[in-house]
Amino acid sequence: MIVNALTIAGSDSGGGAGIQADLKTFSALGAYGMSVITALTAQNTQGVHAVLAVPPDFVLAQLDAVLADIRVNSVKIGMLANAEIVAAVARGLRQHRPACVVLDTVMIAKGGHPLLLPEAIAGIRDELLPLADLITPNLPEAAALLGGTQAQTEQQMQDQGRALLQMGAQAVLMKGGHLGGNESPDWLITPAGFTRFAAQRIPTQHTHGTGCTLSAALAALRPKHPDWPSTMQAAKNYLLAAIAAADQLQVGQGIGPVQHFHALW
Repeated sequence: MIVNALTIAGSDSGGGAGIQADLKTFSALGAYGMSVITALTAQNTQGVHAVLAVPPDFVLAQLDAVLADIRVNSVKIGMLANAEIVAAVARGLRQHRPACVVLDTVMIAKGGHPLLLPEAIAGIRDELLPLADLITPNLPEAAALLGGTQAQTEQQMQDQGRALLQMGAQAVLMKGGHLGGNESPDWLITPAGFTRFAAQRIPTQHTHGTGCTLSAALAALRPKHPDWPSTMQAAKNYLLAAIAAADQLQVGQGIGPVQHFHALW
């Protein structure tokens, strides 16, 4: 069976993150990709220059159109822009109840531009988090969801992941890219326990879209794996190879994208 994967996210005009990265990841991993666009961004490898949010009713119309007709095996959620879009997506998910939802709690672009208005954080926490099978916050995003300070150690990452479970998440992937050191550790926290995934940092500046790519890979791969730990290992392996091949691309003058199709060309 070919996995049908739906991304609900913003468009990156530079092609490295958002909807574009998600669809590339789905295709590279053998899934059929569909999209619900929540926002248009004018951006390139040097940053986000403008954002235009899609009206919430039209976001919901896209979601209803896809889910009412097409078998959807998994959903990845990325940039949602504002509280009204968060509420619209939550309403659609409650109505259609897709089998697997991966929530990437996108708040800030790699260059520092906000991709979620502050008042929407409560909606992510209260409305979407309980509907997600897995959430994938980085350390600043986890701190924002919890209303606390950013984790500085792996033990604090575990503690915050456990706190997010207690808030209603079914599983939490705490991404450790913001920690210092030669390793980039991630912690998967589920009711069954804790699993650590780590790898040596790859020496490249071209890491645009890594969070989008990882969450999209998790959504594409989960229907073919028995559990989240095995899914995460396969997704992390894919992302590491995409980062390692990033320097083969020559895209822009800033922080370039990873090479989603490293296995093909």
